[in-house]
Amino acid sequence: MAVIQKYGKNYSPDLVCHKENHPSDKIGAPGCHKKWAEHNTNWPRPVARVWTVVLLLGTCLLYCARVAMPICAVSMAEQFSWTKRESGMVLGSFFWGYCFTQVFGGYVSDRVGGEKVLLLSAAAWGSMTAFTPILAHFCSQPILSMTLARFLMGLLQGVHYPSLASLCSQKVVESERGFLMSTVGSGSYLGTLVIGGAGSLMLDLYGWESVFYVSGLLSVMWAYCMWKYLLKGEGPIITLESLGSGGPQSKLSKRHWLRLLKQPAVCAVIVTHLCTASTFFTLLSWLPTFFKDTFPDAKGWVFNVIPWFVAIPSSLFSGCLSDHLISQGFDTASVRKLMQFFSMGVSSVFTLLLCGNTTFPWAVAFVSATMGLTTFSHSGVSVNVQDLAPSCAGALFGVMNTCGAFSGVLMVYFSGYLIEATGSWASVFALITTVNLLGLCTFLAFAEARRVDIDSSKVRHHNIHI
Repeated sequence: MAVIQKYGKNYSPDLVCHKENHPSDKIGAPGCHKKWAEHNTNWPRPVARVWTVVLLLGTCLLYCARVAMPICAVSMAEQFSWTKRESGMVLGSFFWGYCFTQVFGGYVSDRVGGEKVLLLSAAAWGSMTAFTPILAHFCSQPILSMTLARFLMGLLQGVHYPSLASLCSQKVVESERGFLMSTVGSGSYLGTLVIGGAGSLMLDLYGWESVFYVSGLLSVMWAYCMWKYLLKGEGPIITLESLGSGGPQSKLSKRHWLRLLKQPAVCAVIVTHLCTASTFFTLLSWLPTFFKDTFPDAKGWVFNVIPWFVAIPSSLFSGCLSDHLISQGFDTASVRKLMQFFSMGVSSVFTLLLCGNTTFPWAVAFVSATMGLTTFSHSGVSVNVQDLAPSCAGALFGVMNTCGAFSGVLMVYFSGYLIEATGSWASVFALITTVNLLGLCTFLAFAEARRVDIDSSKVRHHNIHI
């Protein structure tokens, strides 16, 4: 038997069989990691590229289905005589459902595979979107049925990003994760653009029902094509037995989770993602109102479209740049911090420029630069969780996203209070900058790229037995 020893500081002992250690000495599976090795077979590059395109389309359709209700809310409110408060209740119910399944989605994905969770959830939320008009017309209380439908949509879509994180950590090599996550992340901006343009056209020509029918059916078709051609018709059924035997990641106990969450690097990604998500939700929610209040004669399509056009190539560029730097030998942790510096540090400069008196073209330019640089987080904190804990990346990302969603809702409400109390948008942009700098300093101080889901202090070197 030959023994190969590896001493690199960022070495990932995915295929390690630590026979000399007691199972309780480390966070991970006891005994040999044969199942873990099978669970972590990386995609060849051509296969990874195909999956990248498919997941990009899936994320695009996810946002088409998600934004369908905001686009149609005005028409539905007129038809069903909803007040502003009732419309807000329908729209806000999505985010409450969205918070509750983040951790669960990642937990299940870590055990049975993210592709299965993505497939089942897409079929479910796609069907829910297609049936939304039927629920609205055939229920005696449309406000109740739509609130419930949006809450269920949030529950079903909440598993998407944790499943992506889990799938990426299991199937993609470290030097290519930035490109996949940034490319797939750009699908959110693409979906917002598509449904904003095509959805508005369908709304005018065929009524609000067509927006739900088309986006829902396309999502179901995407799920079917992924099952038929990428999973080769493999049954996506998730059983209790599969949840209990999903490889070594299923062996992470409560005690191991507590040890994991005590790691400074893990706390850093949670805090940083919380700050990133809350500032993004605030900008997304209040920028249209800012432009309407500050430049009442401006064309809405300009400030609603141009920033997203900038965000798509910016997201792709950040992924290519981060993967290139890592492949050239730069330290992974340093690259993650650099990406986050652009996302939270440089973008804050352009956010602060909005505080002063500026013309409409310059305001659009500053907002576009802010939104474009914000996408660099896809190659920063969003990928860093996979560096730290690939065995439970989905569940850990779910924790991050849950914290980010709750903090985002709270910060959006607080921003509205600031606007009313001060009568100035400068207070909101100053708040965004402060939160960004808090998250950035935390990430720069404590972020790492070494694995922390395995207690390496018990092992002096890693042996691979062949």
